[in-house]
Amino acid sequence: MRAAVLALVLLVLIAWGGFYASLLYGSSTAASEFAGGVPPMAPLVLLLLLTALNPLVPRLGWRGLSRRELLAVYAIVSVGGPVVSHGIMAWMLGHDLAPRYVARATPEWEATFVRFLPDWFSPSDMAAAEGFFLGGATVPWRLWLVPAAAWASFLVALFLCTLSLMVLFGQQWIVNERLSFPIAQVPLQTVQEESVGGRALGRLPGRSLFWLGMLIPVALATTNVLSDFFPAIPTLHYSVRDEKTIWQAPVTGPLAGLGDLMSVFDPWMIAIAYLVPKEVSFSCWFFRFVRVGLTVLAISLGASAAEAGGYGSGFPAPYHQGGGAMLALIGLVIWTGRRHLARAFRLALVPRRSSSRPDEALLYRWSLAAFVASFAYMSYLCWSAGARPVLGIAIVGLLLVLYVSWARVRAETGLSFLAFPLGVEDMVTVPVGSAVLRPREVVALIGLRWAYFPGGNSSSEVCTGNSLEALKIGDAADITPRPLVLVAVGGFLLSVAVGTYIVLAGTYHYGLDNMHVSSFGWLHSQLRFVGGRMYDMIVNPVGPDVNGMIAMGAGMLVAITLGLMRLRFWWWPFHPLGYLAANCWGMHWYWLPFFIGWTWKSLTLRYGGLRLYRQTVPLAIGMIMGDMVGRALWQAAGIAKGILL
Repeated sequence: MRAAVLALVLLVLIAWGGFYASLLYGSSTAASEFAGGVPPMAPLVLLLLLTALNPLVPRLGWRGLSRRELLAVYAIVSVGGPVVSHGIMAWMLGHDLAPRYVARATPEWEATFVRFLPDWFSPSDMAAAEGFFLGGATVPWRLWLVPAAAWASFLVALFLCTLSLMVLFGQQWIVNERLSFPIAQVPLQTVQEESVGGRALGRLPGRSLFWLGMLIPVALATTNVLSDFFPAIPTLHYSVRDEKTIWQAPVTGPLAGLGDLMSVFDPWMIAIAYLVPKEVSFSCWFFRFVRVGLTVLAISLGASAAEAGGYGSGFPAPYHQGGGAMLALIGLVIWTGRRHLARAFRLALVPRRSSSRPDEALLYRWSLAAFVASFAYMSYLCWSAGARPVLGIAIVGLLLVLYVSWARVRAETGLSFLAFPLGVEDMVTVPVGSAVLRPREVVALIGLRWAYFPGGNSSSEVCTGNSLEALKIGDAADITPRPLVLVAVGGFLLSVAVGTYIVLAGTYHYGLDNMHVSSFGWLHSQLRFVGGRMYDMIVNPVGPDVNGMIAMGAGMLVAITLGLMRLRFWWWPFHPLGYLAANCWGMHWYWLPFFIGWTWKSLTLRYGGLRLYRQTVPLAIGMIMGDMVGRALWQAAGIAKGILL
């Protein structure tokens, strides 16, 4: 109970702090969000602070928190905390208001699609749109009541639907397959337990390697923070936030397919590569080289550098390959977990009184009921937006395919912050084309784009990745799953309610166009892109994309082959998740940290064996935790500069 109350209080504070750190003053760079990001930054920093202060609590006459309580707080906060971030709440509320706002300067939009925007998508009053983007206004709550309630309820339904799937798949992935869960290992390894006066008390690790690992990224981040305020101090280019081009590829010719080499050496990413199985980290950077080789080949055969390495469906079509690999991954996941899923459905539908775990049956029963109800509700909202029932069901189904596959990627690699290779709109239009869609259906399909683009720092991270890791942490810390799930759901509902109020009130006061997240992030461009995408799909309809279907089929075939070979031969070095990750946007940054982490682990196991590896795991955990602390310093510096300037 203490952990639940403390977590709910912290969620309110994170929602308030997330607005200023993530939206108003802070960095909008991927993986450095105050309340989003991967690993979950704010929950990890709070866990470190709570654990550090915990030994002082008994001196005040209160009972300190145990390891289970501290981990329960982290699990609950990690699920609800990221709601107020640029990738969820601000993206969701502004997504379908932006076309109305931009249409002022684009009159042809009005006749093409603006008139098809449902009233519950956003306020139709132009003053409400201008206040949202320009600021200096009060929130027109009467106009926002229905749109905010509709989208908040959709987000909650999406969370409940995917959380139900995580509960159903959790036993298989956590216990039966024993996936690595590299990000979940950070809080589990950070919080130790000791007995004080006969009571269990959570404390920080005493190993020097953990603190050495923390010191390295904190020192790097501190140097760059000081460089922001004192230009005489040189900036260390080691992360995505301050990347520097080490080698620039030529603009033309086959070598253009190599791409630029960036100075990305994120300590937390190197450490994650050290924690995951070697075949996963090896496959991530190996298939990145394969992708680059195919791009060079395509340019040699006459394709331009933009066509060969972009989102088009011409050879090698890397993102279409990745989309096919995602579909294959879902098939492999269902196939390998078929016995567990059958058992879960039996317990949910026909509970046995003689079952040794009645709580498990009840949890499965409620999860199945929540899945059906939330799936039906989301399909209904798609239908009310103008989609035919079959299309509405397909949109929701494909959305869940993306989320579940991303949860699997997160559980094995920690890499689910990479952008989806293909979104729902691509998976719908590639096989059937956009010509079969009515204008209202185009609006409904693109109107949900906030839920499936860009992938990192968005609802896919929270609804599946963070909730799945909360279940993993609960299992490892022996926390009863049913109350943990109930409190996590309550915390998410609280974050959505509080976050909606904070984001709307703050945005109308400051104006989204005046915020740091809009000036220096992708949110500004994406909000302007939404209307253009709707207009283009209606005015320029296309038929099925044969090349795209071939590329997706090839991706499915490769992923299935890699998965089957891995199941059949223990020595098989290639992992289908590495192939999927290599064909996502973002791996151009992270292949190098994964190569470094794989090399580090290979040398450790080669010359020190499993014993040395286990001894050095605290070093990797410390590097991840220290990197998050360093990013917190970045956010604090961003807020300070915003206030001072």
